[in-house]
Order: sequence, then C-alpha cells, then structure tokens
Amino acid sequence: MTKDTKNPPIDRVDGRLKVTGGANYFADFEIPNTAYCVIVGSKIAKGTIASLDTKKAQNAPGVLGVFTHQNMPPIPGWDAPVGGEADGPAPKPKTEETYRILSSSKILFDGQPIAIVVADTYERATYAASLVKATYSKQTARTDLQKHVAEGIAPKGADGGNYLRGKPDAYQAAPVTLEANYTIPIEVHNPMELHGILAHWTGPNTLMIYAKTQGVNATQQAMAEAFKIAPKNIHVHAEFMGGGFGMGLRTWPQETAVVAIARKIGRPLKLVVNRSQMFTLVGHRPYTVQTINMGADQDGKLIGIAHAATAETASYEDFTEATVNMTKFMYACPNVSTRYRIVRLDRSVPIWMRGPGEATGAFALESAMDEMAHKLKLDPIEFRLRNYTETDPEHNRPYSSKNLKEAYQRGAEAIGWSKRKNEPGSTREGDWLIGYGMSTGTFNAFRWEASARVLLKADGSLTVQSAVTDIGPGTGTALTMIAHNVLNVPLNRIKVEYGDTSLPKAPTQGGSAIVSAVGSAVFDACTSIKQALIELATKNGGPLVGRQADELTLADGILSILTEPKKKVAVSDLMQANNLAVIDRTKESKGGPQLQNYSMYSFSVHFVQVRVNPLTGVVRVTKAVSVADSGRIVSPKTAASQMIGGVAGGIGMALTEEAVIDHRFGRFVNNNLADYHVAVHADVPAIETIMIDKPDPIINPMGAKGMGEIALIGFAGAVANAVFNATGQRIRDLPITPDKVMQKLT
Repeated sequence: MTKDTKNPPIDRVDGRLKVTGGANYFADFEIPNTAYCVIVGSKIAKGTIASLDTKKAQNAPGVLGVFTHQNMPPIPGWDAPVGGEADGPAPKPKTEETYRILSSSKILFDGQPIAIVVADTYERATYAASLVKATYSKQTARTDLQKHVAEGIAPKGADGGNYLRGKPDAYQAAPVTLEANYTIPIEVHNPMELHGILAHWTGPNTLMIYAKTQGVNATQQAMAEAFKIAPKNIHVHAEFMGGGFGMGLRTWPQETAVVAIARKIGRPLKLVVNRSQMFTLVGHRPYTVQTINMGADQDGKLIGIAHAATAETASYEDFTEATVNMTKFMYACPNVSTRYRIVRLDRSVPIWMRGPGEATGAFALESAMDEMAHKLKLDPIEFRLRNYTETDPEHNRPYSSKNLKEAYQRGAEAIGWSKRKNEPGSTREGDWLIGYGMSTGTFNAFRWEASARVLLKADGSLTVQSAVTDIGPGTGTALTMIAHNVLNVPLNRIKVEYGDTSLPKAPTQGGSAIVSAVGSAVFDACTSIKQALIELATKNGGPLVGRQADELTLADGILSILTEPKKKVAVSDLMQANNLAVIDRTKESKGGPQLQNYSMYSFSVHFVQVRVNPLTGVVRVTKAVSVADSGRIVSPKTAASQMIGGVAGGIGMALTEEAVIDHRFGRFVNNNLADYHVAVHADVPAIETIMIDKPDPIINPMGAKGMGEIALIGFAGAVANAVFNATGQRIRDLPITPDKVMQKLT
C-alpha cells in the first residue's frame, strides 16, 4: 500500500504483454537456421586440463562443432593484455592471473567453461555436452575467505581502501564501546530468467544480438571492442529482462565466445545457461566479513566509528564495491575510519548485486547501531536522532534533500513501534516471542547522461523513445508518467519504445539512476515540444497571439488560456494549420556543475515485526513497513512494487539465502533452487510502503531520486535487530537460520 503520493497510480504499461505472454525476452526470439550451444564446465576449482576427449560429442547427432581451448575462434580485441573488464577497452592486467574463456588448459574456478558444444537443437547440444570427458591435474584451491582474511590487499584507488575523518581509533576512549563481527555469505542473483544470448552475423562485419543485458549500449560497445568493428554495425535488442539484480551489468566472456563461434559456423547461435551455471558464470554477492568498533558517550552521542571489511574476489580480476561507504556519512560522528580489503580466491568473479556493497555494509552498521542503542538503554530511533546530521560529514556539504526524520516518524507509527519494549525477550504471544526492529538504508542518487526522442503526432498520440532496458522496475511506466505530466497527453495515447540500440543512447539500467537520467531527457524533449506548441499558438496569426507562456495551459490536446478557458485551440488543429504531421524532438540531458555542490542520496527506513519460536528456532517476519525518501514519486504503483520487491529480497538475505561451498573441492553444494532458498510467498507478509514524496530541488527537473537499491539496503539489519528484540540473542552471521537461533537460545 502506498500513501500520500501526488500522482494517481496507473497500471504498468507493459503489464498486459507480460501476463499474456506477449513480451519477448531474449530467448523467445527465433531466427531461421539457429543453432544452439551448451557449456561444459570444469569439475575442479584449480589446476589444468590434462586430457580432453570430445570425439563422441563431435560424432553425436546434429552436432556442428565442439569448441575448446584447442580450437576456439580468435577474438581480435582479446589480443591485448587482460584487465578483466569485458565491457570496455582491455587495460593492463590487474592481477597475476589472466582469464580468457577457452584460451588455455588452465582452470581458475569451479564451473569454468572447458568446452562449448554446438548442435542443431538444444536437446542434441545438451546430450552431446554430456559426452565430453576431461581429466585434470588438480591443485589445491583456496575458496574459504575466513581462512585467508589476513591476506587481504588494498584495492587500487585514490584512498587505497582507507578513509579517515578525525582521529583513528577514537572510539577506544569512549565511555561506552562496542566491537562486533558480521558475516555476509555468498548470495546469487537467481532471477527467473536464465542468462544467455542469441547472436546473428547478418554480414561479414554486421551483427544482431538479443541478450540478457541491463544496457544495450554497453553490450554494443563491448562487442565492438572485442571484434574490432564499428559500434554502428552492431544492433543489440533487450526490451524485456526477467530480473537482473546486477548480473546483467557487464558483458560476460561466454557471451563474447558465442558471438565468435556464431561467426565461425556461419549460423545464428543461441546460448541459455542452466541453473547451476547461474552460480558460477554471472557473478554473485561476494562473501564479506566486517568488524565494527563504535564508541559513544553516556548521552548517546557517537565519538568514534571504525568499520573494516574484507571481501572475496577472483584470482584473475579485482572486484570491489562500496561496502564501507555508508559509514562515512550516515551519522554525525567526529571520528570515523574505514578500511576495505579484498582477498583473491580461486572463485569466479563477483558482481554488483541489488544494493551493491551498501546492502552488505548497512547490515553491519545498522546492527551495530542497534547494539549500541541497547548498551545505552536508548530506543534505537532515539539513538539515531541524537546522531542525525543535516549535512554530509564526509564531504562537508549539504544534502540536496533529506527527510529521514519524517521517515522515522511515519514508519514507527505504521509498524506500531510504541508496542515495542526496550527489554529484549519480554513480549510473548503463545509459543512465539515477538520482536520489533528497524534499520536505515541509503544509496547515491545519480544523474547520468542520457538522451531521448519524443514525437507528437497531429492525431494527438505521443511516442517516447530511448535505448534503455527495462529490467523490471517499470521504467516504461515511469517515462509514460513523465511525458504525461509535461504534455497532459492521455495515458492511453502514449507509447514508449525502449531496449534497442537503434534508439537514442541511454545508460545501463543500474544504480537506481534511470528515472533521473532518462526521465530528465524525456522531460526536456516534452518541454521543448510544449514550447513549440505555444510558439505556434502565440505567433502572429496564431489563435492565441500575444499571450505569454505562463498564461496558457495544455491538457487533453487542448491549449487554452488559464483565465479564459473558452479561448483555446486543439493541438491537432494547430499542427494541421502549420502543415505539421509531427513535432519531433531529441534531447540529451545531464546534470550541471551545480550538482557538485551537494551530496545526493536516497534514503529508506525499514521496520519489521518478527515472531521467533524458541523451541524450533523458526523466525517469521509478520509485518513489514518500508519508508522511501527518494524525492518526487513519478509512478506510485511501480514505486510501491520496487519497495515490495526489495523487502522480499531482504527477507531472503536475512533468513534464507546462502550459497554453500565444500571447500575440500572448492565447489558449490546447493547450486539449484531446491537447496538455495529464496524467499517464497509463505515467507513474505503483507508489506506497507510509505513514500515521503517530496521533490528534490537539485537533482533533476522532476525532483525524483532512485529507489531500486534502497528498497533492499538495510532490511536485513532490521530483521536481525527484531530477532534480538524478540530473543535477547544477537546473530551477526547471515542468514539467520533456525540452527543459529537454537544455538543462541540453548
């Protein structure tokens, strides 16, 4: 449920297509003469291929080729030194290892592709792949971060992984201190739609791609770099995506390999990976251990915070994320230090996952804030308010907008926070202990460069075009609302076309930035069209000659005078009188230099009620309230869906999700949806969403800030804090499973 929004909620513009099967995802596209490929993965985590027998596979019915390190077609752009980034020019190597798919006999991680089998049907390719046999010279794999934390290295960057404000270790002299360790396990994206690509060379140097990507322009550029052809010769289409969560933020090596093999065999080629390969080939949230040291005075004012985090990365690529960033600015604390390290393991490389880095860091910081509030005998909200800051202490500049105090108050009222008892374990209903918890989340509010095209036809219809991919949040609906709010064209006369490189360039869908970026371009293009209409109406000989723009209003295809509504002209008549079949505007939009004077963030506050059964250790989230402070809400219905989806993901993060490795072999033991437990309907209660809905005056003309990440960031901490309030037992290692609860209670 969404409250107090200024815009009326509308249904998703793509909703009917999706529920009736009319929406085409990458694997739905069919090209005549398409071949299919299946990846054969390594069964060891480190070593070399000693022998590889592909004869039976090559002789199987329908097989067109078996590609290995011995016969992989060349990829021109991969001749340069490897940097690990597949979506940009290859710089010098970041690490001691290098990885190019099917380039050598060396094995760097479990599931690494050792062969790609191509056949005329998917079933035949699958069967033939089962016939590929390999033997290995196995080496001992390092996959356990806990055993190698001391080997962490500082990532390359301006601060070398360190930040300091004030004095280091100032928390040690505080009257009240806390030291706690927190663990986030490997989490895997696991959207319903599997990863893959359909590649078709339409000429010697022209390429058509259907892919699961969060950015068609990024994929276009990556393939242009890999194959040394002009980006304009590569057409990428990804209108719909069945869940991304971060896995589609880069072009993966297997995608590039499929394009190379498609060129070699001279046929369109499709890859759809299987579920177990989703655990090894498209990234994951990295295993991360964190330590928070915190000190406060007896009045609840923070004196010092030290936040150290160590996360896994691959041996062949250094992946980093913003795990400790929230600690730098969230609270008014004079002495703050952060330390971030990475450990190279024999694992596939991680990737950003919804709430990238900040979701991991917020669990530690917000759990520690709750622990310190308990030590001080303060209500957790009161403790946060005593350390509230109206300006960004990291950069010493104002926030573009911040309404967290209102978010605390409204969320507390909605959850019934007044029922919460500050003494843990003191509320019981029958066999269940009842607890309440809350946590804050935050994420950068970006405004990237983007472009959009808007066409107003004389019949009153409006078309909005952008290359942006809608990965599920309802981007098309939001762009429809922005266009409607500027031009007042009826919603059913607006069409949005997106997800194709033939359309105006747009950034990758990620970082909660698309409404701010692409929405601004749509706003500017629509505003330009509105200005053109006013100029036509008010010029000499026009029906509203002599009137100023601020005297006029535009609604339902009618341009009229505000104070004299009978004096009006239909837009269709105005355009016909000027021999205009269409008014066409393309605008590029980006933030100006004034944005650098402000810190721009979206904020969230999550409240939960849990029930914990002390006999079984079962934890149930029975009520959830999430409050979003993300500027003007452009599309209330899809915004609420974003928050609801974040809560569902947050429940999984808090209670169920964990990819488990048997470190004897360096391999996953639960790489399937039966054993890797995502939250299901039975785990998710009714969720109330509240939007502060106050426009940010700085970031963009709509006043809208991103919401996708803050929907998840902080939620796991709220659950952990509620479990403590229910039981008096603090669980710092996610997920909070019954065995951990029972161990604490016995």
